[in-house]
Amino acid sequence: MTIPLKTGILYGPVNSRRLGRSLGINLLPAGRKVCTFDCAYCQYGWTERSAGLASGFATPEAVVQSLEALLPTLPQPPAYLTFSGNGEPTLHPEFPAIVEAVIGIRDRLVPSARTAILSNSGTSGREDIRRSLRRLDVRIMKLDAGTEAVFSGFNRPLGGLTLKEIVDGLAEHGGVTVQSLWAGGPAGNYSEGEVEKWIERLRLVRPVEVQIYSLDRGWPDLWLAPLERRRLDAIGARLKAEGIPATVF
Repeated sequence: MTIPLKTGILYGPVNSRRLGRSLGINLLPAGRKVCTFDCAYCQYGWTERSAGLASGFATPEAVVQSLEALLPTLPQPPAYLTFSGNGEPTLHPEFPAIVEAVIGIRDRLVPSARTAILSNSGTSGREDIRRSLRRLDVRIMKLDAGTEAVFSGFNRPLGGLTLKEIVDGLAEHGGVTVQSLWAGGPAGNYSEGEVEKWIERLRLVRPVEVQIYSLDRGWPDLWLAPLERRRLDAIGARLKAEGIPATVF
């Protein structure tokens, strides 16, 4: 079973496996998924392919007001202010302006907190987005496949986006953390050959770290299954042998 979509701008702080105590920032419409992927494993369920870019995005002013109202009330500051939420945060038409606003509030109200994003990497080819992402402390970018065929069937990109475009964008970006979900089952992305091709892509991206994990919170495609921990650990060991830092969750 998938989880409900966010209905507001802020959620948490939550105890994130990867970021610790994290305050989520959802820039996307309340109760509506907006994404350039339709991943078989998405915890929020399937993407509405006919919807296009929805209306109802959070305004920069609303994001600022929400943070200014909530942060002083927290018993302790969050470790991270994290752009995530109902899909892909960088699809917000005013994403660069909001990044600058959030950094300003962080510096003023919770200077110990870091800024982060969980992104599907679909806009990594856009220089304006890369400039804004570089302003964040941590950029966790998706890369789940090594071949175009698996990317097409597992991440189900919309609008003709290719794996090569994403890898080229991430390589140009530099300094990113890659997040990779591996799943078994008939609709999964795992095979020895796919892992090898994925590692070839990572050599081009040169990530500062790779985060490896499997299914956890529910997923829409019933032909998927969680990948065994021993296989996740073996992928991590392969990366470490390549000199690529890796953490298995």
